[in-house]
Amino acid sequence: MKSRFVASALICCAILLSACATPKKMAFHEETQKSADQAQPVFLMTVTLKNSYKTSYQPKLLVVHVEKEGAKDSSERINFMIDDKAKQETDSADRGNSYLLRMELDPGLYQIVGFTSLAGSFPIRGIFFAPLLAPLESNGVGVYYLGHVAATVRERQEEEFRAGGVIPLIDQAVSGASGGTFDIEISDMFVDSESVFRSRFPALANVAIEKAVLPPFDRAKAQQWWEAR
Repeated sequence: MKSRFVASALICCAILLSACATPKKMAFHEETQKSADQAQPVFLMTVTLKNSYKTSYQPKLLVVHVEKEGAKDSSERINFMIDDKAKQETDSADRGNSYLLRMELDPGLYQIVGFTSLAGSFPIRGIFFAPLLAPLESNGVGVYYLGHVAATVRERQEEEFRAGGVIPLIDQAVSGASGGTFDIEISDMFVDSESVFRSRFPALANVAIEKAVLPPFDRAKAQQWWEAR
């Protein structure tokens, strides 16, 4: 029994730290950084993950997956790792868990592929993936607000994309990852988010933040992407 859970943990680590992507820290992770670095654009967004299907298993965000257009190797696939500064976790079935994301990207065309999260504790841990597949252009300098992503797990109907894989069978089923799907909404919550970002990250205190809210979530695109994998 113990070996099964060890295997599950190793699978999770392999997904997150595999050679197919480059781990990267989020902007402003260092306390000593007092002002925003204008050498490259920084993109801000907030994310809330919630499980309304299996409410005892609220996902906690681990990685934001970003890819450069036409990515061919690990250097063009980026795993932004969640740090303590990003977390606004509550473990509340009503509110879920929220995060403050800060992504610094070289100039180019990108896609925010989605979010990997983990829910539960020993002996049951579910691995979730919320697809976003949102286009993003990094150009010039400055700080940009991309909006708020609300990703909520509900029970899956028919052939809808799953909220996670099916293996390990018990963990994924009990947590709702394999039997659930994500409903995803992108909204403009700049008024509420701006003050939170500025108060938590001194580097943003006196920096102009421009709005560049992502387009609405395309569920058909996500379904097609999932079916092709």
